Amino acid sequence: MGAGGRDFHNFNMVYRSDPLSEVVAFTAAQIPFIERRTYPPGLAGPNYPSGIPIYPENELASLIASHGANRVVFAYSDVSHENLMHSASLCLSLEADFMLLGPERTMLESKVPVISVCAVRTGCGKSIITKKLAHTFKERGIRVSVIRHPMAYCDFAPVKKFSSIEDIDKGACTIEEREEFEPLVEKGVTVYAGVDYEKVLEQAEEVSQVIIWDGGNNDFPFVRSDFEVVLLDAMRPGHERLFYPGEVNLRRGDLLIITKINEAKEDALELVRNDIRRDNPDAGVLETRSIFAISDYDAVSGRKALVIEDGPTITHGGMPYGAGVSSSIGIVSEFVDPRPYARGSLRDIYAKFPHIGSVLPAMGYSENQMREFEKTISAVPCEVVIVATPVDLRRIIDIQKPTVRVSYDFDVDLTELVETFLKEHVLRQ
Repeated sequence: MGAGGRDFHNFNMVYRSDPLSEVVAFTAAQIPFIERRTYPPGLAGPNYPSGIPIYPENELASLIASHGANRVVFAYSDVSHENLMHSASLCLSLEADFMLLGPERTMLESKVPVISVCAVRTGCGKSIITKKLAHTFKERGIRVSVIRHPMAYCDFAPVKKFSSIEDIDKGACTIEEREEFEPLVEKGVTVYAGVDYEKVLEQAEEVSQVIIWDGGNNDFPFVRSDFEVVLLDAMRPGHERLFYPGEVNLRRGDLLIITKINEAKEDALELVRNDIRRDNPDAGVLETRSIFAISDYDAVSGRKALVIEDGPTITHGGMPYGAGVSSSIGIVSEFVDPRPYARGSLRDIYAKFPHIGSVLPAMGYSENQMREFEKTISAVPCEVVIVATPVDLRRIIDIQKPTVRVSYDFDVDLTELVETFLKEHVLRQ
C-alpha cells in the first residue's frame, strides 16, 4: 500500500530480490494519476519480467481476495493513527498479515555524511530548513547536494538530477516537483530524486561532501543520517503524536524545531513542548517565528483576493489555509472563495478534503489538471491573485490577473548546527 514513493523504495530494499516473496500488486493513494500504471520490469527486477501492476487503494480488499495475498505492507506517510488501524483491521479481517517496515531494513548506508530534514506532518516547513542548511554549508565551501524524497508522478526514472531550471523544465512535470526543486536549484544546489535510491545515493556521493536528505510528507529517511532534524508545527498541536510516521520522527529526532510559533496560541505551543518533553526529552529544541513578505503590498491592500496555497499542505496535510492567508489577513478586503468556480478534478479535490477553506490548493499533477487549475483561476471573480507557493506559477500557467507572490521564511539561525556537524562528521575525515 503506497503513494508512489516509500512503497517503491521498500520493495526495492526488501522484496525485489527476495526469492521467498511474490509481490502481486501496489495500491496507490493520496497522489492522483499513479494508479492503473505498472512498476516497470527494469526497476522490478528479473523476478518480475512483466513489472508489477498498480491499483487504486479502494480495490485493496478485492486484490487480497483475488490474489490470495497473505501479507499487506503499509508504505506511505502522513496518515492518522486511526486510519492506519482501519487499514490494518481491513487486512486482518481478510486474514492477511499487516506489516510496517522499519528503518533497519529500509535505510541505505551512505559513504558521505548525511543530515536529514523531516517532520511530523506535511507542511511544517522542511523545504525552508533544507534551503537554509544547504546555503550555510555552501557558504563554508562545502560541496553539498540534496536528495529529495521520491515524487514518481509522471515516470519511473531510476535517477533524476536537477542542477538548473532547464533540468527542471525537462524533468519535472508537476507543480509539486517544481515547488521542491526550484528554490534549491536557484541557490546553486543540485537536487537528486528518482525511484531507485541506491543509484540516487551513489550519484550524490560522487560529488558531495555533505548530503541533505529532504523528506516528503512526514516520512522517515531512506538514508541513514548522522543527524536528524525534525520539524513540529505549532499550528497543529498534538499532531506530532497522532500521525504515522510523524511520531516516529518525533521520537528519533536529534534536533526538534517548532515552527510558526508567532501564528499559534500559547496553549497550543505548550502542548507541543509537553509532547517533546514526554517523548524525546534528550533532543535539542529550537523555536522559530514565521516571516512573510508580500511582493507588492499596495496591489493587495483593500482588494478582493484569490489565494493559492501549497497543494500538499492544504490537501492531505490537513491545513485549511497556509502562508497566503496568514500573510494577508487584515490587508485584503475579502478572500474570494474559489470552490464554486472549481473546474474538473479541482471539484473532486474539494469534495475529498472538505476541511479546505477559501483558498485554492496548487494542483498540477498532469497537463490536463494544470489546465483545469488555470481555468479555475480565470473563473474566480477576484481583483488580485496571491500566490503563496515556493515556485512562481506564472512561469508554467497563464494567470491573466494582477498577481503578487508571498515569500515565507523562518527566523532561525542554523550556523551552530552546521559548524558542529562539520566538526563531528566532515572535517575530522
